[in-house]
Amino acid sequence: MVKGGLSDFFYLGAKHMVTGYDHILFLIGVIFFLTRFADIVKFISAFTIGHSITLIFATFYEINANYYLIDAIIAFSVIYKGFENLDGFKKWLSIEVPNKVVMVLIFGLIHGFGLSTRLQQIDLGHEHLLSKILSFNGGVEIGQIIALSIAFPLLILLRKWGLNISKVTNWILMIAGSLLLIFQLNGYFTTEINTKTLENEHHQE
Repeated sequence: MVKGGLSDFFYLGAKHMVTGYDHILFLIGVIFFLTRFADIVKFISAFTIGHSITLIFATFYEINANYYLIDAIIAFSVIYKGFENLDGFKKWLSIEVPNKVVMVLIFGLIHGFGLSTRLQQIDLGHEHLLSKILSFNGGVEIGQIIALSIAFPLLILLRKWGLNISKVTNWILMIAGSLLLIFQLNGYFTTEINTKTLENEHHQE
């Protein structure tokens, strides 16, 4: 990818978003009960602004973190949306729901940082770096539109089947998010243990 053209980065961004099940699950949670086009635009714009900010700036300034931890927080965002859609804040916590648009923006920032950590695993080189990042981000936006264009009609069909289906679907979101969370945390702790083991072996030598 060092010698890859801007179209290659655009394709990579679109592919990553379309196949990124954690991002797609979160977006399904975001638009699950939305019916008005204006509301969909508002929430998706908040998510887009959030992930674009961290994707562009974190990659350009080489701000990095353990991608297992970031992906664990992304998995938590899926659990959060399922919990919110089930009205869990009022039913189980007896508190008001946090501002939904603000929370989508915040989680968008985290999703963007996750995209950045993955992009930084590639040797981007220094030539036309910003253009490469912007092309990747543009691909992510197209991938997002493709994913939503597939998911939204399916959600309309689900909603027509009644409230019980909605409950089941959001429980599935929470379960899927929980499994992803466990998977990512396991990856993090396994990596940490292996790293410390290698460091100890190096010191012993």
